Amino acid sequence: MTVSATLRGAILEIMVDNPPVNALGHAVRKGLLEALEAGARQPEVEAIVIACAGRTFFAGADISEFGKPPLDPILPDLCNAIEALAKPVVAAIHGTALGGGLEVALACHYRVAVPSARLGLPEVKLGLIPGAGGTQRLPRLVGVAAATDMIVSGDPIPAGKAAELGLVDHVAAEGSLIEEAHRWAQVIAGRRPLPRTGERPVAGDAAAIDRYAETHARKLRGQTAPQACFEALRAAIDLPLAEGLAVERGLFRQLVAGDQSAALRHYFFAERRAARIDGLDASIEPLPIETVGVIGAGTMGAGIAMAFLSKGLRVVLLETGADALDRGLANIRRTYEASVAKGRMTQEAGDQALARLSTTLDYAALGGCDLIIEAVFELMAVKREVFARIDAVARPGAILATNTSYLDIDEIAAATGRPDHVVGLHFFSPANIMKLLEVVRGARTSPRVLATAMALAKRIGKIAVVAGNGYGFIGNRLLARRRSEAFELLLEGVAPWDIDEAHVGFGMPMGPFRMSDLAGVDIGWHRDPARVENVRDALCAAGRLGQKAGKGYYDYDEARQATPSAEALAIIDAFARGQGRARRDVPRDDILERTLYAMVDEGARLLAEGIAQRASDIDVVWVNGYGWPSYLGGPMHWAERTGLAHIVERLRAHGMPVAPLLAEKAARGERFDDPRPA
Repeated sequence: MTVSATLRGAILEIMVDNPPVNALGHAVRKGLLEALEAGARQPEVEAIVIACAGRTFFAGADISEFGKPPLDPILPDLCNAIEALAKPVVAAIHGTALGGGLEVALACHYRVAVPSARLGLPEVKLGLIPGAGGTQRLPRLVGVAAATDMIVSGDPIPAGKAAELGLVDHVAAEGSLIEEAHRWAQVIAGRRPLPRTGERPVAGDAAAIDRYAETHARKLRGQTAPQACFEALRAAIDLPLAEGLAVERGLFRQLVAGDQSAALRHYFFAERRAARIDGLDASIEPLPIETVGVIGAGTMGAGIAMAFLSKGLRVVLLETGADALDRGLANIRRTYEASVAKGRMTQEAGDQALARLSTTLDYAALGGCDLIIEAVFELMAVKREVFARIDAVARPGAILATNTSYLDIDEIAAATGRPDHVVGLHFFSPANIMKLLEVVRGARTSPRVLATAMALAKRIGKIAVVAGNGYGFIGNRLLARRRSEAFELLLEGVAPWDIDEAHVGFGMPMGPFRMSDLAGVDIGWHRDPARVENVRDALCAAGRLGQKAGKGYYDYDEARQATPSAEALAIIDAFARGQGRARRDVPRDDILERTLYAMVDEGARLLAEGIAQRASDIDVVWVNGYGWPSYLGGPMHWAERTGLAHIVERLRAHGMPVAPLLAEKAARGERFDDPRPA
């Protein structure tokens, strides 16, 4: 890390070089403040430019310092010192100015940025608020409405938009940032009084905050950081800067010590750990992938095709019938047309994506593909037949992938002569939108194929988690355990909507039975109405197949709004009586304990079996693929915060099994990812 100060004429250029992202750690803050103070003392210095080497301006605070005793100068003091300087300070922004980086820029008197720069305050995504003046200075520059949107969403904006809002004073040409920042500094060197952001009035009132809170109430439900953002923004409106900064700092300290921020910071690092594969040499070069074959043009196959097309890969889409292929192609076209209409992509990008797509009814057309993935019916016999056919036409070295959700990929791979080139790529629907990708390692999957799958996932913008080969892999294995316990609750007389309501109250977007209705109650049904072995069979036999049929566990109107169904409840009760099950009152807390603690227990089993590499990987899967609230960190992190000993006690109280690893960790007072004794 270096902070260098170079005098160029009357302009002092302070250059910070702290790769990879110029995080504002203690050494950077100290060096920057010392350089600023030295510049303030030098009479020949008329203005100061703060810039960063490498690919970005300050991309934020050093997250590794959170929760540790602060070291002077803390970031709020540095920002206050910049703003109070008697000489004009210009921030020269490229790459990103995020979090503390933008707060430094806000404290500067002027801001110059290149068009590709992005500026934002993403602290809310870590369960925090900006803690170095962001909530107080930003509304003074851009107004309450724009500041509320930026701070509470946490989303960055491009430099052009920032200039429109008044956040950036000048947009420099790409490649000319430092030169133009110096010219800007020369122009404003003699201007007085200095435009100190903290001395400006706030444009707007609290009504803008209230409107945002009301509009986004559902999305923000259960989260503490957005509410703290609203409180800090109101302080910016009502109080002088110094008092507003004190309110902001107090709120920041409360949040950084809270459970939600700890969970979100855990999750931040969990995503990054998930990219590391135990036992895999990091120097392995991935295989080149440019053309992908996709077998199956249904909802999943079309989504997978778009996931590749949108990131610049060529796709050959295969179906067994012309009608099915036409429907799949029409679906892809509609999706791209809708994305263009909504401004999510340009017409040119949509046209280029479609131009990379070719379709076929002939397996031989897959012969030039680097990777071939199937998205066909979830039956082992069907999967094996498809793999035998693609093995016969695929070029040597091509990777063969299955999108199976549950099935044994080693058994699928055995249908080929290249089991070392078979891997699971479990996309989540809709595959062109959902970020999660489970990469399933078979017993004979080669290290290079595994490395290629992970590199490809990153290329197409997915968050990849490696799973071992076992029923349901990581995500669906936990889902099946929760579903099993939820079915038990149904048989004890708990209504589906009561179970769902408990989960929504916990923070899930929907409960297990609304999820089942949405996906289709008939998934996995044997389709024999005379054979009723469980509640699902009973509902399917009665034609209650889910939302698509207008009735499942719930009834649905034409707008697909769900209402509790007396008929569904009667079917469930009749089945329960036939099984000799008696109704009983089950408290809401017991509903959550039995379903969620069962998931934790299953997670411990996955770790013991080696299906999941680490507990944090399970968290990544469930946050990204199943709607576990990120502010609770994932099921395994949440379990550790809840207390593993308490969970073991409650599982036993409910007469439920306890995984040996869970019992061991609870007894030792350890975390799941702590090393086991030798």
